[in-house]
Amino acid sequence: MNTSVGETAGELRPLSWSRTVAREMVHRTSLAEVLLTDVRRTGDGSFEAAASWPRSHPTFPRDGADLHSPLIVVETLRQLGIYLPLRYFGVPATAHLLITDLFFALTPAAEPRAASAATDVTCLTGVSNIRTGADGAVTGLRLEVTFLAGGTAFARAGGGARFLDARRYTVLRGAVTTVRRTSRTAVRVRPEATGPAVADPRDIVIGLDGGTLLVEPVDPKHPFFFDHATDHVPGMVLLEAARQAAALESHGTLLRPTAGRLRAVRFTEFSPPARVLCVPHHGTCVFRVFQGGEQKAFGTLQYR
Repeated sequence: MNTSVGETAGELRPLSWSRTVAREMVHRTSLAEVLLTDVRRTGDGSFEAAASWPRSHPTFPRDGADLHSPLIVVETLRQLGIYLPLRYFGVPATAHLLITDLFFALTPAAEPRAASAATDVTCLTGVSNIRTGADGAVTGLRLEVTFLAGGTAFARAGGGARFLDARRYTVLRGAVTTVRRTSRTAVRVRPEATGPAVADPRDIVIGLDGGTLLVEPVDPKHPFFFDHATDHVPGMVLLEAARQAAALESHGTLLRPTAGRLRAVRFTEFSPPARVLCVPHHGTCVFRVFQGGEQKAFGTLQYR
């Protein structure tokens, strides 16, 4: 395992929120999208991390009464799921890191307010189910994170990840084209059709082809969703497509999920546009993503 100079396992130095970690360690191109500021090991398989949440994220603005978007929790989890394997578990920078599943759950009464400054968030992280290959290299693990602000826990999240070298990834992907084709008959969903769920038309990631909802990002170079090159539709896009679909199908009543789950069964390709099937029922939305007759991902979103 890799440890930075001056850091020892279990060292109880204070966490710092003064500057971000290296952007390549969380697979981000833009410094503005890096949320992690510090990470330290606290024991065998346990870590503490610091994250700085902006008071108003451009893609995920404040929700409700000055609350951060719940998807900031998921993005922080994603960044931890990249940073920890790269820094502490010997996963090389050239590896392909894949999310297999994730969950998040918030306690609304305990959530921090998005005040005039950024929110300092502490992430208590446990790593488990570490899997290795025949050569001893780490090929997968699971994370579970408890999020605190001002010493109060307000959210939990977790998920699984796989790590593939270039050869194994090429075999898994086969002959894949990354050319993005949009539906010729799809109509872009207007932000106002989702209620206040989406503020900027460029953040829309769904379209309507007759009565069928499709994963159709408006901006193929979106600064958050497509911050870096990828040969498949990212999990964050699928989760946001489900959130927008829930807002649309519920006529603007299901807006801010307080819990959710996503499982990626197969890669969702850019072409043809994948279908999003979303069924709201009271405070829950069940969603599925289909493409070429196959189920690519599925999950739930819960609302209060």
